[in-house]
Amino acid sequence: MTAGMSSERLQRIDQHFQEKYIDAGKLPGVLTLVARRGEIVHFSTLGKIDIEQNKPTEKDTIYRIYSMTKAITSVALMMLYEEGRFQLGDPVHQYLPEWKNTAVWVSGDSPNFTTRPQDRPMTIRDLLTHQSGLSYGFSDDHAVDRAYQQVDREEMMAMHLPEWSKKASEIPLLFSPGTAWEYSVATDLCGYLVQVISGQNFDDFLSERIFEPLGMGDTSFGISDEKIDRFASLYVPTLEGGLKLQESAEDSYYRKPINWISGGGGLLSTAMDYYRFLQVLANRGVAEGCRYLSRKTIDMMTANHLPDGISVAEHANREPWNDPKRLGEGFGLGFAVTLSPEKAQIVGSQGQYSWRGAASTEFWIDPKEELVVIFMTQLMGSGTYPLRQELQVLVNAAIDD
Repeated sequence: MTAGMSSERLQRIDQHFQEKYIDAGKLPGVLTLVARRGEIVHFSTLGKIDIEQNKPTEKDTIYRIYSMTKAITSVALMMLYEEGRFQLGDPVHQYLPEWKNTAVWVSGDSPNFTTRPQDRPMTIRDLLTHQSGLSYGFSDDHAVDRAYQQVDREEMMAMHLPEWSKKASEIPLLFSPGTAWEYSVATDLCGYLVQVISGQNFDDFLSERIFEPLGMGDTSFGISDEKIDRFASLYVPTLEGGLKLQESAEDSYYRKPINWISGGGGLLSTAMDYYRFLQVLANRGVAEGCRYLSRKTIDMMTANHLPDGISVAEHANREPWNDPKRLGEGFGLGFAVTLSPEKAQIVGSQGQYSWRGAASTEFWIDPKEELVVIFMTQLMGSGTYPLRQELQVLVNAAIDD
């Protein structure tokens, strides 16, 4: 037993994912890191990072972490907050003027929208908590989502952040800021705010203030040729429950020059790099002998910021966010926050916080149990399988003190 964790029970993690997912051909490979009280108690690799080339998963494998980028962007923005550079209630248009007159959708399809003015201006806090009225355009069911889909992806990727922000500001909001919850491109705007407020390119700010001091040498918005052998290929599930290659490491978009630096989902990283970052949060602002944020700021970031302490499910207007299982989940400044394990229907702790990535990567921090957990794989379609739920049960079952 180490750090109050049963080694025997931790081995169930590998057995479970090997038998249920890798042997069954549902996942290419899995990396799991569990730490308690600052000590890594389980760090395992299973399966492949490239099935076609028979490359095994290694501890230094580089993954597309997609929306796990959001935690890093949120910390970067709050570092500027601590310097007195802005207030959470500041209107976004104070820094990004193109957002001053963005209207709220009432009816109609693009370009013939009927709109109305916002009830109040969108604030920086609205962006951090996904109460901005923005969308990701994932659904075909709403005219605003369809407007997002009309922006050509290749064209968008070629844009620099100022161009992208101007383009996005021309699409109506789903709702007036603060009145509902919708997962969206809001954190990409947070990345652009970091750039505007700091006066540095967003990626340069992250490198100088977070990645280099923490020794996160494998975390970046692109992949170099010398690291390509460690870069995992990306898969999608088939209707039969198998796997299909979507993007090989060699043919990846991340090998091309990138203009649109996505604070919402653009980073590549390794488990150890991301663990170094999560130590900042788990240690309430301190890592590697350096303070990045105060403990008071961490406390505020990881509190529920939804109105009157309600849940995501109660504040969201539509699926999948209004799922009853989200009755136990609130949202802070960049993270989902567990309000009630009972309502979330999964063993855990009130106050733990987390997020995930589109390729089925996950992390969570449980301050009560002093746990940090990272799960890496590369299967597009987060939520295809209940990976997070199963892992959370397995990890908590290994607590033995």
